[in-house]
Amino acid sequence: MKIILGADHRGYELKNQIIAWLQQERLDYSDAGATHYDAEDDYNDYAKTVAISVRNAAFETPRIGILICGSAQGVAMQANRYRGVRAAICDAADQAAETRSHNDANILCLPADRVNIERAIPIIQSFLETRPLEGEKYQRRNKKLDEE
Repeated sequence: MKIILGADHRGYELKNQIIAWLQQERLDYSDAGATHYDAEDDYNDYAKTVAISVRNAAFETPRIGILICGSAQGVAMQANRYRGVRAAICDAADQAAETRSHNDANILCLPADRVNIERAIPIIQSFLETRPLEGEKYQRRNKKLDEE
């Protein structure tokens, strides 16, 4: 599994801290930006890049996205515009596990204004370690998420 990260200026520092942790853990990742701090950048650009990468990986190596902005609201709204993307805002490990297991979420959205690296690591671990439930009701509900 490959992890694709993206963050605007408000999430830039946390993203870099997460990358350092991913390197330490020897997890496969790709940085979709921002590659430098720019107070005028737009979260939309990074959310689009991550969402498209996660969506297009359906038949390749599975990908999980991590998006970060101040509230996580903007990146989640942008990412969820893409069919096959299920971006969820989480600021606790139990939320991350539930959204992965019940909703087959494939992008974790972290609010940099409320989550520091010490809180982010257990949330990310929970998101990565949890597998989607396979019951008929979960498949039915998730299929409806992809309908227009």
